[in-house]
Amino acid sequence: MEIYSLSGPSGTGKSTAALSFAHDHGIEGIIDDGLLIVKGKKVAGTSAKFEKSAFKAVKRAIFMDENHLKEVQNAINDLALTKLLIIGTSDRMTNNIAERLAIGKINYYTHIEDLKTSGEMKLAKFIRKTEGKHIMPIPVVQVEQNFFKRFIQKGMEIFSPKREKIGETTIVQPDFHQAIGHIEKQRFIDNIKHACEEDELVQKVTKIQFDLFPLPHTTINTVLRGPIKLNEKMPILQLQQKIKHKFEEEFELELQSINIHLVSIQYENNKEPVIHR
Repeated sequence: MEIYSLSGPSGTGKSTAALSFAHDHGIEGIIDDGLLIVKGKKVAGTSAKFEKSAFKAVKRAIFMDENHLKEVQNAINDLALTKLLIIGTSDRMTNNIAERLAIGKINYYTHIEDLKTSGEMKLAKFIRKTEGKHIMPIPVVQVEQNFFKRFIQKGMEIFSPKREKIGETTIVQPDFHQAIGHIEKQRFIDNIKHACEEDELVQKVTKIQFDLFPLPHTTINTVLRGPIKLNEKMPILQLQQKIKHKFEEEFELELQSINIHLVSIQYENNKEPVIHR
């Protein structure tokens, strides 16, 4: 059996990426947080996300319980899998899991940054931190809902490039994860507005549009101070960098795009702005 490893920090989107990765590499089985998942369906094991503490969750994920270990080992043997993907927070963790399962050494190592952009990983971590959302790469009907008192909902369907459905995800909020709470959209907008107002180029911000998904992006309507040569991009680029830096500093998120629309240029010796169509 060929064994693959997919590792990366908690909350960076490994479980979501795993279904597509497994499909692309012809991998039948996935080990994720104590579960054995075959072709997008749970076939054995118990999820670490059912545990009441982070410590117990880690022990569950690395198969420290002997009954849990035997159940998954037997299922792997019975199914005669040819390829298996192990998900963990590090290469050390996936190696440890492979050793505990006694299935041989890992043949191929992949890291989440090979599959996801920096912006995608930061957004996933932000959602984990603020709202406590964890992803399980199995359908919602296979999740034991009694374990989750606070939050459980259907995630997304995962498709191949040929639009073949290859799996589903479920969003859960484990008891051991204490979220800091949802951040209102206005807070993001205020951050962007303050970054603009701190720049000498900006006379006034007239409108800000912001969306968090699919990746954070914003469109800003501004009145700029003149004189400014519109064929020189440097002042606008510098403003975009300031907005980007201030946003990332507060939220640990990357703005995917910052579109600045010039409404007018205000000259100090003119009462009326110069309008640009």
